[in-house]
Formats: sequence, structure tokens, C-alpha cells
Amino acid sequence: MKTTSRHNRSELKAARHDLRANLTPAEATLWRALQNSQLDGRKFRRQHSIGSYILDFYCPGERLAVELDGQGHYTVSGEASDLERANYLQSVGIRVVRFENKRVFEQLKFVLEGIRQAFRS
Repeated sequence: MKTTSRHNRSELKAARHDLRANLTPAEATLWRALQNSQLDGRKFRRQHSIGSYILDFYCPGERLAVELDGQGHYTVSGEASDLERANYLQSVGIRVVRFENKRVFEQLKFVLEGIRQAFRS
């Protein structure tokens, strides 16, 4: 019996590509700090999908998702969506850390330290 992978499902390929080509300013700033294994040698992927969700950043070695939240996340429907997403990711063994977009610009070192503290080892 063939099993379907949860990671980077083909039906989300175009959406992932569009998101990578159009990073938000906060995503672009954080990506510059995470790419090329700059944070403690951990490899990160941007706009990686798991199930039907496209994560802002994903560290496969740590099974860690990093999500950046803009205004849309601070509504009743946005919070409900985030909770559903976090519950699904947790159910497949992926931890999630979230940061407000403005934190990336105002306190990038704080954000990077928060990610580092979420590493298992």
C-alpha cells in the first residue's frame, strides 16, 4: 500500500512557489538570518508544506515550525485558524513557535534566541 507524504504535497507546489517569491518583509528579514544553516548549523526551509498547511519556516532536523504573525492572526477567525493548525502540527510531532512580525524588525536577536531555545538539544 502506497502512503502519501505529508510534506510538500504536489497540489500546494504553486502556492509554495508564490509565497517564496513574495515573502513578507518580516519573512525576508528572518530568512536572511536562518538561511545557509546560520543559526547553530540548523537547516531551515521556507514555505514548506505539511499536510494542507504551508509553514513560514521549517527546521526538519528539529521538527520545528517557525511562524510569523501579521495583523490577520489577531482576529477571532485568525486565532481559531492558528489553533487548528498548531493542533494538527503537534499531532504529527512538529512543535511550533510564533512571533509577531514587528518583533523580527525590533528584536531580531530575541526572535533568534527564542528559536534557538526551541531546539531539542
